[in-house]
Amino acid sequence: MAVTSARRGRYGNPADLARFVTRQLHPERARWQRPGPLVRALGLRPGQVIVELGPGPGYFTARLARAVGPRGHVYAVDPEPAVLEILRARLTEARVRNVTPVLGRSDDPCVPARSCELALIVNVYHHVSARVAFLRRVARVLTPRGRLVNVDWAVRETPHGPPLAHRVPPQAFLRDARRAGFTCVAEHAFLPYQYFFVLRRGR
Repeated sequence: MAVTSARRGRYGNPADLARFVTRQLHPERARWQRPGPLVRALGLRPGQVIVELGPGPGYFTARLARAVGPRGHVYAVDPEPAVLEILRARLTEARVRNVTPVLGRSDDPCVPARSCELALIVNVYHHVSARVAFLRRVARVLTPRGRLVNVDWAVRETPHGPPLAHRVPPQAFLRDARRAGFTCVAEHAFLPYQYFFVLRRGR
């Protein structure tokens, strides 16, 4: 997922969708994204309902579905219809049945209120424009003790990720989160190029 200057669409996805999908699903990504440890760090339990915001073609989606088990559920929310079609096809091929792909809006996850115990955002927050408003909408879909997890790019030169000018500093994200009613309860430092914050509703 090397940085390129490719043209990007309305929601930040490259105009060349095939290239975007190839980069998202490239086997090399596991070396630095560490999907197994990341999902384990979420502490998911069988039967939980969660929402993944910006799943793309589903790099994490099937892993999340397995973590919550057949009695759990994953809402996979993306604002790009073409990306959702790819996600649906991959889920069907993998026979994953406890995921609902949702066509969200850039400012609204379009998921039922108080329905989710966790909201996961990976490599997406820097694409969001009205960030505090977006986080407030995310807060509405969480249960009273629901958690928000944000994984995004450190603001320094890294072999992968967007240009530095497009990245959101961790302090800026935490400031947005506080304004939206979240409190940071944990931080993980095992990802080489990204920060990883766990937050809860309330102060």
